[in-house]
Amino acid sequence: MKSIPVMSPMPGSPSPDPLCRAVRHGLGLAAAGTLMMVVSPTLLAQSDEGADDLDAITVEAEALSLVSEGSDSYRVPRTSTATRLDLTPRETPQSVSTVTRAQIDDFQLDTVNDVLESSPGVTVERLETDRTFYSSRGFELSNFQVDGLRVPMPYNNVHGDMDTAIYDRVEVVRGATGLMSGSGNPAATVNFIRKRPTETPQATVSGTLGSWDRRRLDVDVSGSLDSEGRVRGRLVASGQQTDSYLDRLERERGLLYGVLEADVTDTTRLTLGHTWQQNDTDGNMWGALPLYDTAGERIDYDVSTSSAPDWSYWNVETRRSFVELAQELNDDWRLKGTVTHLDMLSDTQLFYLYGVPDAATGGYDASQITISKYDRHLEQWIADVHAKGDVDVLGRSHQLVLGTDWSQSRNQQSSLYDVASRGVPSLREWDGRYPEPSFGSPDFANDATIKERSVYSAAKLDLADRWMAVVGARLSWLDTVGEQYGASQDTAVDHELTPYAGVIYDVTDAASLYASHTQIFQPQTEIDRNGDYLDPIDGVSQEIGIKADMFDGMADGSLALFRTEQDNVALPAGTLPDGRTFHRSGEGVTSEGAEATLAGELAPGWHASVGYTYLEIEDAEGKDVNTYIPRNMLRATTSYRPAFMDRLKVGTRVRWQDDIERPRDFADGKTRQEAYAVVDLMASYDFSDNLTASLNVNNVTDEKYLTSLKWDQSFFGAPRHAMVNLTWRY
Repeated sequence: MKSIPVMSPMPGSPSPDPLCRAVRHGLGLAAAGTLMMVVSPTLLAQSDEGADDLDAITVEAEALSLVSEGSDSYRVPRTSTATRLDLTPRETPQSVSTVTRAQIDDFQLDTVNDVLESSPGVTVERLETDRTFYSSRGFELSNFQVDGLRVPMPYNNVHGDMDTAIYDRVEVVRGATGLMSGSGNPAATVNFIRKRPTETPQATVSGTLGSWDRRRLDVDVSGSLDSEGRVRGRLVASGQQTDSYLDRLERERGLLYGVLEADVTDTTRLTLGHTWQQNDTDGNMWGALPLYDTAGERIDYDVSTSSAPDWSYWNVETRRSFVELAQELNDDWRLKGTVTHLDMLSDTQLFYLYGVPDAATGGYDASQITISKYDRHLEQWIADVHAKGDVDVLGRSHQLVLGTDWSQSRNQQSSLYDVASRGVPSLREWDGRYPEPSFGSPDFANDATIKERSVYSAAKLDLADRWMAVVGARLSWLDTVGEQYGASQDTAVDHELTPYAGVIYDVTDAASLYASHTQIFQPQTEIDRNGDYLDPIDGVSQEIGIKADMFDGMADGSLALFRTEQDNVALPAGTLPDGRTFHRSGEGVTSEGAEATLAGELAPGWHASVGYTYLEIEDAEGKDVNTYIPRNMLRATTSYRPAFMDRLKVGTRVRWQDDIERPRDFADGKTRQEAYAVVDLMASYDFSDNLTASLNVNNVTDEKYLTSLKWDQSFFGAPRHAMVNLTWRY
């Protein structure tokens, strides 16, 4: 039976070269930035004040004010991702980590995949060249936020490369996160925090050249647009073009982000923003490389081997707009409303090899090839209104948040299939030449809409001198109508309650013990013997640990023990008279483990972020499952600026995991990836206060490793490569 990787898609048409579009946008941005400097009295007035003022940038926007850009820091002092409350790491009763702007810049982490590969406890499953899944604590990661606003992600994966030029930092809260996420898996929540306008003017122009003809240009301009600083703007543009270590693979990416902030009154702030990104990929893989032949023998490929023909492509255009209105109600309370709209269009032409090659020839016949043209249109509307403030009860001050949100996601897909005309030889010899197909009418067209609405509340309670509690609850309604891949998606979930509870005890002024119980739910489309839909899957996390302020309060350390599980999972139980399979609810996957993290400044000039994770993942019968997820992982990023040469910065990034494996789909035995480490090095030098040059060498040991074993196919990660960067800052 054919095993075709399920798509998640749109209608689209060929778009102009995104690098050219980005350059045009960049020129427009540069012109706009020049115009902003010319017309702004504030910018003119400060021309003699120098770059030292940049260190004093402050943007008030609740927890978003804690910007990480402009410093070497690998930590932030507060986060609101888990509960929307403004909490320090010690006050958050879950494992939290942050990849700051300094880490992104130091190691040229230009995509979300690069960032999440640096996040403790997260695995990045690069299944194909242009589709990526993520996992944490043994479960598929399905929950994402932008500026704290939940963003539904159908199919739990990312198409193309999400550029990081517009983000100040990325926060990850591990475990069940239903309080702010609504539905999903008990894995983690990833929160992308966007850059915001600055009152003090600043500008950055950055150019990068690298291996495989990599070329990248970034421009970032921000500052006040009036003499009083009541209107502020920021424009970010980026363009990138590169070949690849993989045969026939070429990428082009363009990005434009603009945001305006206006103090309408002394207590009212209006923010408008828009992001456009275009990813164009030629020679992309749908699926990847079969890893063994019909005799069950492992196939030895070159790192550059690809299963893509020269006519395959995957283009993705994303447009995201948002408007925020923040109102100070009094000295203690603030009200904020946000509406965001997303349009994502995907246009692809794909070639997939399924099964395994013949052991004698290494080739495939035509019956093992699927050719597809896949289109997708994802449109989302998301709205949130919440109030946050302090209340005094029994002589103690507490923090409270009350809110409601609503979202609608419409996912339209269509696929056209063409019959393969002939087979292909061994991939080790194939040059990608294959007759380009012609497509007729769609073989299927799907259209499904998900609506979710919730009310939520959370509180930080000051119980006693050393005791604090964080509690909350979310009440959700979810409706899905439509069809995907020939299956009805019609489901409804009413008033699903998701509790959140944590308690923190300050053992000393610098260390705290904590325990938490968090939940999340996931709707199901399976039916029981009465034809009714099963109750949603329950995701539950329990966690205990210790957190501490270390190195004179300049770093955060934590040690956690956790247990995460799913219940009410659909299990086949029989067949109804009409032929449909009915199910019963049963126990699902359980993961247990430990995590240790350390982030911050360990000594003057020495910044680090380190995380170690140990996992055990079992099914209801106690058998190891999801063995493609490593049981031991280390993520470490560090940089050092020596006092005797403070213009120099050097650093390293290490990603280590132990061996992984998966049962073979088409033959006896298992496919195995041995333990490996990928080591990246960086060095930068400030020639002046405005000009910095840097060198990055990634995978310095030239480690050869598979990017994932989530599927029965895979491909190899990038070999040793280098990048040089020159950045001018004002």
